[in-house]
Order: sequence, then structure tokens, then C-alpha cells
Amino acid sequence: MIKIAILGYGTIGSGVVEVLNTNSESIAKRAGDEIEVKYILDLRDFPGDPMEDKVIHNYDVIAEDPEIQVVVEAMGGVEPAYTFVKRALLAGKNVTTSNKALVAKHGAELIAIAREQSINFLFEASVGGGIPIIRPLNSSLTADEIEEITGILNGTTNYMLSKMTFEGLEFDDVLKDAQSRGYAEADPTADIEGYDACRKIAILTSLVCGQQVDFEDIYTEGITKITADDIKYAKAMGRVIKLLATSRKTEEGYCAMVAPFMLSQQHPLYSVNDVFNAIFVHGNVLGDAMFYGSGAGKLPTASAVVADIVDIAKHLHKNILISWSSGKMDLVDKRKAQSRFFVRAAEGREQVKAVFPEAEFVEVPEITGETGFLTALMTEESFEEKAAALKDIRQRIRVV
Repeated sequence: MIKIAILGYGTIGSGVVEVLNTNSESIAKRAGDEIEVKYILDLRDFPGDPMEDKVIHNYDVIAEDPEIQVVVEAMGGVEPAYTFVKRALLAGKNVTTSNKALVAKHGAELIAIAREQSINFLFEASVGGGIPIIRPLNSSLTADEIEEITGILNGTTNYMLSKMTFEGLEFDDVLKDAQSRGYAEADPTADIEGYDACRKIAILTSLVCGQQVDFEDIYTEGITKITADDIKYAKAMGRVIKLLATSRKTEEGYCAMVAPFMLSQQHPLYSVNDVFNAIFVHGNVLGDAMFYGSGAGKLPTASAVVADIVDIAKHLHKNILISWSSGKMDLVDKRKAQSRFFVRAAEGREQVKAVFPEAEFVEVPEITGETGFLTALMTEESFEEKAAALKDIRQRIRVV
């Protein structure tokens, strides 16, 4: 029997217990042994809960118990999660986590400790919730050079943009709706400013290039400036606006970014709506592949955590190689990235044409007093230089 400890009995921690109980028989068959929750670490008590007798408040009990072979970190945040996870690994205990903040900041170090101990540190649920993407990148796609990963990696912002598209609502209204439904936190900053998606694309890029990509180095732009008028222009062009986290391999290195993009109907992520996530991968041998599903939520995320537990059970005392070193990867300056841009400016067409001679104008009859247009393909640096010649740019959204 494999005995595990769960750190944190919130949404994900309780979900792990539920998944283990619901599918106990099939999980045991796949793991090759029964899995038992011995401890649940939490600051709170849970009177009346079926697992109340498993709840403890002292992490030392877990760290010092030789029977615990797997620790499930479901607390979130960097501390004390980092301290607890590192201590578990140094004590020879395998760890799985859904904590993107922890993995993005300390992933390389924790992977190295696990390798030295001949155990495993797995984190499938840290990106894409229930969507399998870490394991495919680490095993199924190892024959490929991954040239691009682009994803809708945050369900909250995707829900909000979908709502704005389908119902014509303004940002503040859809944010209140998302909060009332439990899709957005009381403090939604991490989601709406793109920080959540940024950490996830940092993890994916680190796995692809095999080096540490610091999320602080990734240009990140959220959706707070997207308006109902922007949505109207997008519809007039047959496009939708999505918050994308993208990483591309260029001749100079990897270029990563999080920002709103206008997508054409031909783009593989065009039809990904509501709280769903999707990740588009392009390999030099494979070509295009898509991973789609529930990017968050209690049971989908818990399912990915339990899949890691099963993988650990099948590889006890044997490290699963993950190529992610602590050597830092310097990203290509985003100003060298190329894109088309949709622009809303106060100037008239003649003034716009003088600056952007290849501009394609976009009309929305009910919007007056401004000029909407698409630029030609150009670098970010070139766009910034040209745009400085226009006095009043009200919006700029990248277009793919």
C-alpha cells in the first residue's frame, strides 16, 4: 500500500480525496498498489468530514513519517509550499503539485533535488488543470523540436471575453458576473492582468528549452483595457479577442508573451469559449497538435494530480527524467517579434495613411470620431516607432 499526505484541504486537496475515493479500484490497478491518504495537513479542523481523523496541523509529522511515500502539495502560493516540498524531497518523499507559482519559481531546483534522490517531483496540474500537457511535452513529443506553444491558459479571462463577445457587455460588467459565479476571485488581479497565464507559459517554455525561463522576463498584458467597442471591431473583421500566452522559437532564441490577440476564424483557438482552455503546439516533425479541455476546477485539476500519483507509484525509487536545468534562458526582446496590429486612433484616414501606408481600414457604423485600421506585418519595435507619430491612439491589439 502506498501512503500519501495531502498539504491543504481546500478545493484541490479535497478534490484529490474525492477522485481517489470515486475511482479507487481502477486507480489501484493502474498504480499497481492501493493508495491510502494517511494525513491531511491544514490549519483548520473539519468536524463531520469523512476525513476529519486524518487532519493534522504539524508538518513535522509528515516529514518525519517513513511510511509517507508521496506528498501532494495543494496549498498554493510560494511559501510555505516551497519549504515543505523541498523538505519532503530531501527526506526521500515524492511530490506532486498543482501550484504554478511554486513550479514557475523553483521548478528547476526541485526537479534537481528529486533526481539526486532517485524520486520524482511532478506537476502536471500546474498548467491547464485537467488538460494533459506536461507529460506529453516530456515524453510523447520528445522526438520533436517544439517551435511554438500558444494557449488560452486562463479560464476566467476566457469566460469574460466570451461573455463580452456574445452579449456585448463591458469589462466591468462581465467581471462582476464572473465573480458572482465563482470564476473570478474577490481580487482578480492574477487572472485579469495575465499573471496566471504568464507563470504557465514560463513553465511550458522552460520544459521545451530545457532551461529556466523566469516569468518576470515575459512581457505580460492583461484584458483590463478591452472594451465593448473593441469587440465590435473584431466582429466586423470576423475575428474574436482572446488572451493568449505564447512562446515561439526563433533563430535568436525563444520569444514569449502574454497579451490579448485578435484571432481569425482559421486559427485553431478561435472557437475555444467559456471557461475552457486549449493549448496549441507546433513541432517541426509533428506539425500541429491541440490539447483542449477543462483548464481549472476542482475535479479536473485533481484528476491530473492523481495521474501524477499513479505515475509516481509506477516509478518508485526511479526518477522520471525532466529536462529543465537551473541555467537561465534569456528571452528574445519582444520588440523583435512580428505581428499585425489593430489600432483605434483619433486621427483621420489621411493622417493614418501617412504613417501606415498599407493600413486596411475597418468600419463599425455606430462608432464615430475615430479611425480603426489594421497594419501590415511588422516588428513590435517598428510599430512603436510609427505609432509615436499619431497623437491619440486609443487601442492597440495584436492580430494573428
